[in-house]
Amino acid sequence: MKASRLRTLFRFWPPFLFAGIRVSHVSEDFSRARVELRQRWYNRNYVGTHFGGSLFAMTDPFWMILMLRRLGGDYIVWDQAGEIRFEKPGRGRVVADFELDDATVDGVRAAAAGGEKVLRWFETEIRDAAGDVVARVRKQLYIRRKR
Repeated sequence: MKASRLRTLFRFWPPFLFAGIRVSHVSEDFSRARVELRQRWYNRNYVGTHFGGSLFAMTDPFWMILMLRRLGGDYIVWDQAGEIRFEKPGRGRVVADFELDDATVDGVRAAAAGGEKVLRWFETEIRDAAGDVVARVRKQLYIRRKR
């Protein structure tokens, strides 16, 4: 699947559509992605800031998808664990950028070459329009070469 098609599918994927999450960019080589969340009446929490579940959801599948696409079909890639740390109240538009460089992919490929599982943490900062960090999300991927 091409990156542009994936971005289009995410536009109508119910968990993103109904939370106001928009995938604004996925590079053709799957090395980068950008996700945005605009604050609306339906994604605010009780005190009027971004709902934490929406902040976490906007980061959920991207490390797994980027890694799976970069490694290719000979690998199994799953989300193993995730955590979020809120740094300040999120208001307005927030963005999360993902970048998966060649060195990281090559390192994972080498670590999994013998069929061993690889557990690797990735961190994403969610930033507001001023560039301040609203939340830090960590995701751990389980990666293994198929047998």
